[in-house]
Amino acid sequence: GLVYMFNLIVGTGALTMPKAFATAGWLVSLVLLMFLGFMSYMTTTFVVEAMAAANAQLRWKRMEKRKDDEDEDSSSGVSDSDVLLQDGYERAETRPILSVQRRGSPNIFEITERVEMGQMASMFFNKVGVNLFYFCIIIYLYGDLAIYAAAVPVSLMQVTCSATGNHSCSVGDGTKYNDTDKCWGPIRRIDAYRLYLAAFTLLLGPFTFFNVQKTKYLQIMTSLMRWIAFILMIILALIRISRGQAEGHPSMAQLSGIRNLFGVCVYSFMCQHSLPSLITPISKKKHVNKLVLLDYILILAFYSLLSFTAIYCFRNDTLMDMYTLNFTNCEIINVAFIRYFLGLFPVFTISTNFPIIAVTLRNNWKTLFHREGGTYPWVVDRIVFPAITLIPPVLVAFCTHDLESLVGITGAYAGNGIQYLIPAFLAYCSRKDTQLVFGSGTVNKHLSPFRHTFWIVFVLIWGFSCFVFVTANIVLSESKL
Repeated sequence: GLVYMFNLIVGTGALTMPKAFATAGWLVSLVLLMFLGFMSYMTTTFVVEAMAAANAQLRWKRMEKRKDDEDEDSSSGVSDSDVLLQDGYERAETRPILSVQRRGSPNIFEITERVEMGQMASMFFNKVGVNLFYFCIIIYLYGDLAIYAAAVPVSLMQVTCSATGNHSCSVGDGTKYNDTDKCWGPIRRIDAYRLYLAAFTLLLGPFTFFNVQKTKYLQIMTSLMRWIAFILMIILALIRISRGQAEGHPSMAQLSGIRNLFGVCVYSFMCQHSLPSLITPISKKKHVNKLVLLDYILILAFYSLLSFTAIYCFRNDTLMDMYTLNFTNCEIINVAFIRYFLGLFPVFTISTNFPIIAVTLRNNWKTLFHREGGTYPWVVDRIVFPAITLIPPVLVAFCTHDLESLVGITGAYAGNGIQYLIPAFLAYCSRKDTQLVFGSGTVNKHLSPFRHTFWIVFVLIWGFSCFVFVTANIVLSESKL
């Protein structure tokens, strides 16, 4: 579970981190990365706590239903002894709920049932809260799809356009290409990008109209490729630095780069929406919070190592949005296979995730508009929902392939909601609910180490402040332009 969690967090966001580090300065970047890692860990413990509370609620409801059924069965047999029945009823009413709970199930807060975030939202939030939750998830998944739809064609364009003519191996040599530069003959780079985007949409888009399941072997292959690619990039950068060929002279702090760095870091620590699938199958959950903390420390070290080797190895102006593309230069590595493997790495790994995220988004749309007992017409179910899932991200990718900005905006807005605001509200509402149902003396065995209400208030203030800061930053930078 923890290995899978590591693989889930260390994804596409990590590839855009070196450029964000370079534009914000190494000291600011390191401090912000550590702080956001701590905040992400805190909200992870909030989600685990809410999962335990949700499990307790479901278990309690089943126990109550079973008790009611037993009462119904027994009442028909003892209808003649009203006095005894009355005494038994009074004893049941005056007996503390807690003693019933302890006698019936000693571990009522055990996480044995997978309760997804949407289900937790419907259990603990009111109708407005549930709709806001789905809105946030949908915006985040749209951003995810737009990033994926842009990342694959960008990688293909950079590798194929640089491998032709006099530009062989020259992606990472500091030459800055414009979108209007020629790629093959009369075809410009932007045209090549859009051709690849069209091919990507035609090949992977149809999966949105069907159900797709994750396969174990595909997941293992993707994880293996990811590890090989990341370790290769760190080793190649370290070799170049050790030989004295490093060109990077990163600044200590540049406040103008903080907005994008913030979004990239939030996006790069995102796992809260997948926690129910990751935590529930773990058999011994006694020390789960400590083990998750260890995971976060390892991820923090990994991100720091990747970013620091990058910003000291390459000049700021030569760092690409997609860091893998810096290694398609003959000077960095003269083995053609490794150059193409790293250059095309996002194509393989992202392509396997695109259909899964598209189906998840389509299902979220269906859940949002679903009414109890109602079904959708065939055209709406099979055509309309997949179409509204697929078209917007492809249009965004058609208009821009600025990956750093796409990751920054997705992380800063929707990511902020999923990573900070929703877990904080879930923890607060689940605690209130638990006290209401089980009494104030009951202690959730998976209670977050940050159990004081101060931490929830702190996370909420931080989350709302981030919204204001990022919006103000965007407005100010746009007005300067």
